[in-house]
Amino acid sequence: MSYKRILTIQDISCVGQCSLTVALPILSACGLETAILPSAVLSNHTAGFTGFTFRDLTDDMPDIEKQWEKENLKFEAVYTGYLGSTKQIDYVESIMKTSTLPGALKIVDPAMADGGKLYPTFDMEYVEAMKKLVFDADITLPNITEACFLTGMEYKEEYDEAYIDELLQKMTDAGAKTVVLTGVSFAKGKTGVMVLDNGKKEYYEHDKIAKGCHGTGDVYASAFVGALMEGKSAYEAAKIAADYTVMCIQYTQGDPDHWYGVKFEPLLGDLIQMIK
Repeated sequence: MSYKRILTIQDISCVGQCSLTVALPILSACGLETAILPSAVLSNHTAGFTGFTFRDLTDDMPDIEKQWEKENLKFEAVYTGYLGSTKQIDYVESIMKTSTLPGALKIVDPAMADGGKLYPTFDMEYVEAMKKLVFDADITLPNITEACFLTGMEYKEEYDEAYIDELLQKMTDAGAKTVVLTGVSFAKGKTGVMVLDNGKKEYYEHDKIAKGCHGTGDVYASAFVGALMEGKSAYEAAKIAADYTVMCIQYTQGDPDHWYGVKFEPLLGDLIQMIK
């Protein structure tokens, strides 16, 4: 494996196996020197717990960027996950310009919507700001809901391949380069990922597990980025990430005490083997 330096920007949920507590170990296991820029710190994630603490780190971001510039620290890729505000998006755009090496990859997971709806903390102003980040990126990993918000296309629960093709075309027309569209299902009991890379469309299907786990989107995106940075094509990385995520969900099934996340750590060795 090569040794590359990547920056990932997203929040830290101290407990709950999502965001940076997923991204950092997965990217590191993939052989990458992984730097982090936390956008916020939460005691735990917001799904299923009785409450949570929250500290916004937005105002720290420009000072960190200035220090990195002073130290001439540069990254070969930047991968973003959940960002909390339009202001953070603006800071991320600046960091992608000042703290990257020539030719650095910009990888954006919009992380703002699902099931036809925006997450409760976001509005259309946030969507407009996210468009700038997504359509300037080299690779983006939206689910169908996010792609619909990014393009203005109507969200549908039931669809055919022509609908997905139109959605991908609208993403491309808006400026997207490589699109990894997740949660694409054409058959009952199945789901998968549609990859559009350099005009070539490829679909990878796998079984849909009825009972999902919190944080699997972060597991998927991080495994994808890790495989991609280790030389896999976008489609190969998407396939590896899907197989790994399904494996992690299956490994977590049947443990009622582990309702808050997915047991990805014991299977990191499997991910490394898939990439090798």
